Amino acid sequence: MEKHGIATIRVWDLPTRLFHWALVACVLGSFITVKLGGLWMTWHVRFGLTILGLIVFRIIWGFCGPRYARFAQFVRGPRYVLDYLRGRRLHYAGHNPLGALSVLALLASFGFQAFSGLFANDDVMTTGPLAYLSDSLSDTMTGLHDINQWIMVALVCVHVGAIIWYRRVRGIRLVGPMLSGDAPIAAYALAEHPAADDSWRYRLSALLLCAAIAALIWWLQGLAPVADFS
Repeated sequence: MEKHGIATIRVWDLPTRLFHWALVACVLGSFITVKLGGLWMTWHVRFGLTILGLIVFRIIWGFCGPRYARFAQFVRGPRYVLDYLRGRRLHYAGHNPLGALSVLALLASFGFQAFSGLFANDDVMTTGPLAYLSDSLSDTMTGLHDINQWIMVALVCVHVGAIIWYRRVRGIRLVGPMLSGDAPIAAYALAEHPAADDSWRYRLSALLLCAAIAALIWWLQGLAPVADFS
């Protein structure tokens, strides 16, 4: 659709959008449950395992998903970042060079948190599925798990702050496209930024991938007993 030199194209495919909001929900859930502690720690472990599965999905999807979901499309070198900061190139469909850095940082931090949680323990009644492998490794991972949570909080604050800044200063809505999948772009840039393929072929592929990852996570959590006090 095109109006007054502005076109609307599909940028975010359905699997990418579902991943994004599922990750938001699980990160909030894991943060709230760990602060509540006690019997809620069972749900903290469940949220953590789900986050691990989501991160694995996003990494794989970053290589085989539609155009704007792929790392090769939005991860760029320092020159692109500098050009963007200097205002030389401001029109991007999907993630801009700064947004790409944010995505990588968040995936790395969330991914490490979920991975380290496999080995962590709270010295009370909750352990990760692989904590039994080594007491020293478990203690080390627990310490890193505690430290990384504040790195995650800082990254999320920066991410939310950037969303607000883009909306109020540049008039760019970032939340809307992640809900609808569609984003505005200058009509003259359509040749360079074609719409993403959000067909049922990709959606079915994502569903099969999710099923395989879910089976892997289910197997992983069964390697060692996880306390269940629900």
